[in-house]
Amino acid sequence: METLSENRCFGGKQGVYRHASEVCRCDMTFGLFLPEEAEDGPVPVLWYLSGLTCTHENAMVKAGAQQWAAEHGIALVFPDTSPRGADVADHEMYNLGQGAGFYVNATEAPWAANFRMWDYIAEELPRVLFNGFALDEERQAITGHSMGGHGALTIAMAYPGRFASVSAFAPITHPSRSDWAKKPIHAYLGEGNVDWVRHDACLSLRENGFGGAMLIDQGTGDQFIDTLMPEALAAAITETRHPAIFRMQGGYDHSYFFVSTFMEDHVAFHAEALSR
Repeated sequence: METLSENRCFGGKQGVYRHASEVCRCDMTFGLFLPEEAEDGPVPVLWYLSGLTCTHENAMVKAGAQQWAAEHGIALVFPDTSPRGADVADHEMYNLGQGAGFYVNATEAPWAANFRMWDYIAEELPRVLFNGFALDEERQAITGHSMGGHGALTIAMAYPGRFASVSAFAPITHPSRSDWAKKPIHAYLGEGNVDWVRHDACLSLRENGFGGAMLIDQGTGDQFIDTLMPEALAAAITETRHPAIFRMQGGYDHSYFFVSTFMEDHVAFHAEALSR
């Protein structure tokens, strides 16, 4: 693993690292914030999965999460959203290819060679992190924005007991019914071959449930709200009677101005769940 940068940040350290990924068959980059407490032993960890067109850097520099994580003694992981490189397949559409992995394991050409973001986030990167840094594997939580909210919700529900809590900012909630989200997932997995219970938060909640706490924030001024379908997730929460906090935030759009406004709430929410 190569250290690209390390900077002092709110008493802790914000690092950026690169490693050779066996899963994605290319070099992958991630950000990791370690609070001061990590100097004395393993600390809880909050995963942040980013949205379309983002790299590891967007949330790391725009979300304002480090200040709140430092207050609670929590580490933050900022993975990339897809494999990268000249030899990695790409597409002119912003919601397909590099920057748009959708947190699935692609099976269709030309994506299958590298686009295995489910296994990267759920299996390979955790091994890298827990073997290389002072992180407590028994205390994990996960959050994400937009496409990353989709990834956070579906991965959390697929691994019972791993995550104490899950939250999302303006998540893609119901891709099996959203043509905008369905198209790239079909490109990766093949139309008719998608396990939608695994890759649709609404269906997964109804089928698998989730054992931890859940917090969802959605802006009413979000320019993508019709494709995100927040009402579908609200209905699934209501029908399953899952204990969750679902907030419609008046006037907020899809940007990092929205994410940073409510980041303090989300970090505090996860800190409480991780302390139980």
